[in-house]
Amino acid sequence: MKILQSSEDYLETILQIKNTKGTVRSIDIARELNYTKPSVSIAMKKLRENNYITVDENGYINLTDIGYEIANKINERHHLLISILIKLGVSKEQAEIDACKIEHNISEETFEAIKKHISK
Repeated sequence: MKILQSSEDYLETILQIKNTKGTVRSIDIARELNYTKPSVSIAMKKLRENNYITVDENGYINLTDIGYEIANKINERHHLLISILIKLGVSKEQAEIDACKIEHNISEETFEAIKKHISK
């Protein structure tokens, strides 16, 4: 399933905040990504309509199974790519920037091949 890069970024951010804080609200996402609250609200509505998240009566955001699957996949790619780039001599700061760009565009086949190569 192909979804927009921005949706992947939001889902990954939700997962990261959830893992760090335990709970996620729109304001947490806005602060983390340095976006406006209205922009995040619009994005959360779209993610909810596409069944990637749920929002409870108190405004807490949770990933659905499919949302978690996507977020986890992007998060795995992100961390592995950062690690590889740093091992190649790229600074941590630049590795994080480049990993964010690569993680959304790399094919599943290529990513799996990289993982297989790294595990040797």
